[in-house]
Amino acid sequence: MTRSSFGDIRVFVEVARRGGFRAAAEHLQQAPASVSEAIQRFEDRLGVRLFERSSRSVVLTRAGEQLYDKSLPAIVDLEDALDDIHAQKDEVAGTLRLSAPYSAGPFFLDDLVARFATAFPTVDVEVIYDDKKVDLLTSGIDAAIRSNTLLGPDTYAVSVGPELEMTIVGSAEYLAGKGTPAHPRDILKHDAICYAFGSGAHLAPWGFDGPEGMYTMQPKPRMVANDMRSLLTYAQQGLGLAYLYREIALPHLEKGGLTEVLSGHVGQLPRYSLNYRSKRNMTRRLRAFVDMAKA
Repeated sequence: MTRSSFGDIRVFVEVARRGGFRAAAEHLQQAPASVSEAIQRFEDRLGVRLFERSSRSVVLTRAGEQLYDKSLPAIVDLEDALDDIHAQKDEVAGTLRLSAPYSAGPFFLDDLVARFATAFPTVDVEVIYDDKKVDLLTSGIDAAIRSNTLLGPDTYAVSVGPELEMTIVGSAEYLAGKGTPAHPRDILKHDAICYAFGSGAHLAPWGFDGPEGMYTMQPKPRMVANDMRSLLTYAQQGLGLAYLYREIALPHLEKGGLTEVLSGHVGQLPRYSLNYRSKRNMTRRLRAFVDMAKA
């Protein structure tokens, strides 16, 4: 069945259901002449008359009655299905699927998701922790939390979470043996413990403040991991200098297990971004999550 045939059937059902061309046209928000032309076209295609017309009434023929009896249930089912879809769109319900890097969970996302789930008990939430870039078109993911370096093309993004204050740390044992760097360029001579976005082929660069703004350097890695807790452990074991979130390292700095270096040079990274594909036809559950994340 062609799309035009389906449209003509719907027009036919409305004319029969409402007893006239003008009433059907009003319901369908079409001109009466367009409705009349659609019925004429449909009758010509079928080779039978579906209505007996007069200046005062429109009455189904026997063939029209048979077609109406068969068509009406299908049209009603379709209308019910469309109404269900619109109801789902208007209700904060369903399953919200999120993708995020491992580091975002304990940092801020677990708390945000818990607050969202509490506020909207009719929404089920799936959080998939993965540092790789996500294709929002094919993955089935509603939104992805990522750093600016992993923003997807043709996506909308809002900043979420706290400011990302970074630090470079090493153990006293390591610094005693290798020396303490005095300038960012000195890290190129040190063993580096680097964070990987999903694989060792995509490492997080180390950011520094300079006279002309922030710049990055990529030291040669001795150790690579995609979990900052592992970076912390390697640094504590004296395996090199680690570049990580200061909040994660702070308890160990306060206890003296690690030493901060280049504190006047390390830059602050932008906040995480919440990526989603389109503002148009966004589900209410995603809109509610975006609004809460902004707040």
